[in-house]
This record gives sequence, C-alpha cells and structure tokens, in this order.
Amino acid sequence: MENNNLIAYWDNAASTMVDKRVLESMLPYFSELYGNSSSSHHYGSIAKSAIDEARENVSNLINAQTKEIIFTSGATESINLALKGFIEENFESGNHIITVKSEHKAVLESCEYLEKRGISVTYLDVDENGHISLNDLKESITSRTILIAIMYVNNEVGVIQPIKEIGQIAKENSVAFFCDATQAIGKINVDVIEDNIDMLAFSGHKIYGPKGIGVLYKRNGISIAPLIHGGNQEFSLRAGTSNTPLIVGIGKASLLAKNEIHVRQENAIKKRIEIIEHFINNEIGILPKWEKFQIPNILNIELISCNSIDFMNSQIYKMAISNGSACNSGLFEVSHVFRLLSKRPENIIRISF
Repeated sequence: MENNNLIAYWDNAASTMVDKRVLESMLPYFSELYGNSSSSHHYGSIAKSAIDEARENVSNLINAQTKEIIFTSGATESINLALKGFIEENFESGNHIITVKSEHKAVLESCEYLEKRGISVTYLDVDENGHISLNDLKESITSRTILIAIMYVNNEVGVIQPIKEIGQIAKENSVAFFCDATQAIGKINVDVIEDNIDMLAFSGHKIYGPKGIGVLYKRNGISIAPLIHGGNQEFSLRAGTSNTPLIVGIGKASLLAKNEIHVRQENAIKKRIEIIEHFINNEIGILPKWEKFQIPNILNIELISCNSIDFMNSQIYKMAISNGSACNSGLFEVSHVFRLLSKRPENIIRISF
C-alpha cells in the first residue's frame, strides 16, 4: 500500500492526471502554433491538420469514421447535445425516450428537461447487481419511442451493462441508441459498430487527457440539431473557435489509450486485488454483491463501522476517494445509485484507480 504519510489518490473515476506525453503534445498549440484552425493561412492550416490528426486518433479508438467525431467541452455537453439535439431534430417521428434510473445526472436532468417540454420518458429499474432487464427494455418500446439512452459503465458502481444486446434491440426496433461511455473508454474495448451504438459520449480527463474537452460520436445518418449557433465548426453542430490545444490533447490521450489498454487493465486488476485485501484483511469493509460485475478500475467498499463521510473526513485513512459522483460534490447527499443497490447506501465508498 502507499506510504501512510502521503494521500493516496484513488479517485480516478472523477478525474485522472494529464499524461506527460499528452501535455507535451499540447504545449506548442498554446504559444508557437496558435493559429485559428478556421483561418485560410499557413498558421490556420497547421492547427487544422493537428485537429484532423486528433479526430483520426479518437475515431480509431472506438472504430468510427473521422466525420462522425464531434469535439465538445466534455461529456456533459456531449450528452446534452445528443439527447436534446436528437429530440429537437426528430420529435415529429416520436416523443418517447427510454433510460435508466442509475444514469449519470447529465442524462437524468436532460430527460427531466425534455419531460417539461412534452417528451415522455421511461426510467428502467436495475436489479441488485445494477443491471437492467432486457425484457423490460423490449416491453418499454412503443411506436412513439425514438431514443434509448443507457450508459456503458456506471460511474459510481462500475457495473457494465449488456451494451451489445441493448444496441441490437434498438436496431431491431429502429430506435436510436445513445450511450454515455465516459467510464468505459480506455478501460475496456469499445466498438461502436459491434455494439450497434448510434451516439456515444466521453471526456478527455477520464483517460489521462485535459479537462474541458469531450467527444460526441454521431453515426452517419443520425440527425441532431445544434445547441450552439454561430459558425460551421464541428460539421455545423458545435459553433465556436476550435480549442486546438485541448483537441490535440484528447487525440493524444486516445492514441495512448488504444495502444496501452491491455497494460492498463493488468495494472488495474493488480491494484484492485491489493486494495480489496487491505480493506478485507483489516476488517474495514466488505465487498458489495455487485462487485463481480464491475469494471476492473472501479471498486466499491461497504464500510463496517462508519459512514462514508466520517470515513473520508478521518485523519486515520489518508486516501482521496469518493462516496458518489464528483458531479454531486458539496451536496453531501447519498448517491442515487447507491440508494438503488444498497440497504446501507450511506456506508458505500468508491475507489477508482
């Protein structure tokens, strides 16, 4: 285990450090190569070429085409663009969305917003292991269903949904399938073709890239309306001067994620075993029942003798961990996902590495 005099950073599901190789790739575009990629001169061409290369690296990571990659400010914006943009563009074809009660709040609050504007939303339950029922999904589809929004890996409990099967159900019913893959990208193989995914979102800062940059994959043939107007950047779906340094950063991070995924998986499994042994052998906590369905790098512990807030505030345990999503920070409320899965949700912590 880490030196007790240091704080061990075990909150990588909230954010990772920027890889030094990623930082080095970005630096020239802050100062030396500062041209606007929309400009027609030499400096603009350099920036555009760098963005094109980054787009190719991102597309290769998920087996997409470069013209299907849209750069945004992060997964939250990508989610909003996908859900709201798709509904605005396609509401004449239907008014029903299917999602899951354990989704990230960016999805849940976008759906709540759309409900206020007349869209019907079905919120699927999850079982004790955090999985949806594929039969419930099938039975929820109606003639007015136009979009299914289900995340690949849950950000708080790390449970992997049967994405390929969900994508096939959507495809068979001619329903678009959006997937928040923020916690899956770079940790497990994600293939938008094999998984039958029509739209997908993720962020740079979850894969050793910078904050403030994200991706929306949109399959060719899927139409969405832009949320931001004022230019033709990102195929006229996200107006505004391209953030070249951050785009270069997520491109480099995507390249490294693809090339190093197996090493990262092996390291995560080793660290997982080490952490489990520490908590179990010292009788600090027990493993929840959904542990065997988790992605390797996210681990939940049910604390035995105290709640998560007391544990995190204790000076005895010098660890940077969480008791839910970082999007809820400062609220000090029990995670909605933990409430769905545990009888003692206030005692659950998330460790991610």
